[in-house]
Amino acid sequence: MKNYTKTIIVFVFMMVNAFLNAQDFQGVATYKTSMKMDFKMDSIATSQGINKEMQEKLNAMLQKQFQKEYTLTFTPYESLYKQEEKLAAPTPKTSGMQIMVVGDGQSATLYKNTKENRYANQQEILGKKFLVQDKLENKEWKLGSETKFIGQYQCYKATRTIEVEKITSFSVNDDSDDKKTTKENVTVTAWYTLDIPVNSGPEMYWGLPGLILEVNDGTQTIVCSKIVLNPKNKVSIKEPTKGKKVNQAKFQEIMEKKSKEMMERYRGNGRGDGNEIRIEIGG
Repeated sequence: MKNYTKTIIVFVFMMVNAFLNAQDFQGVATYKTSMKMDFKMDSIATSQGINKEMQEKLNAMLQKQFQKEYTLTFTPYESLYKQEEKLAAPTPKTSGMQIMVVGDGQSATLYKNTKENRYANQQEILGKKFLVQDKLENKEWKLGSETKFIGQYQCYKATRTIEVEKITSFSVNDDSDDKKTTKENVTVTAWYTLDIPVNSGPEMYWGLPGLILEVNDGTQTIVCSKIVLNPKNKVSIKEPTKGKKVNQAKFQEIMEKKSKEMMERYRGNGRGDGNEIRIEIGG
């Protein structure tokens, strides 16, 4: 009986000690993103000489445009996700076609508080700052038994199904900005590690019993390339406060409006010849 009691006491002590350590747990994770692009032009574009080779060049340019690096500064319940600063890349062009990017995320700062179930996303769109404040969506993950190593960390697989809207076709010579879309279910796969007791991850991903080190939604892949745990210089997480305060739904409306305004201004200045491609990022 004494040995049994002693075992319980040791177990409780270990649990309390782990809890206390977790309260002061912090770190910085570096993520790299890549995106699978497969844009196909419509019949009008094909008739104007935009052939398969040009489409392949466009897809290659877009893939390079979406290769970025981010840092996630985290504590047990708070995190800050930002793109690494670098010189702005020139706007990609090929054979008279120009890719226009609205809200590329360079200046965005995403704060998540999983304990209070909320986030604040500071973004700059065409020179104006917005502060998107809303609730974190508690989407259910299905935990699997499959494992793999990402660096030195053993990770476990988790999946969930989401409904997304995808563009099936659009015209590069249509002033109406009309595009055909379809909704479909997509499986999101995440890999998390129990070695880092933080229920957060890159972008808006969270809600697993360990830090998410990899995510794939069928189009975009986000992979952790470096982790520094409990750095000598204590991390500082400051929630962004500047910008016009809006919720997520309102921000989506603003994005659409600003995007259309930019296209109209572009055409009005005589720079548009009907062969522009607009890529919307952010939100």
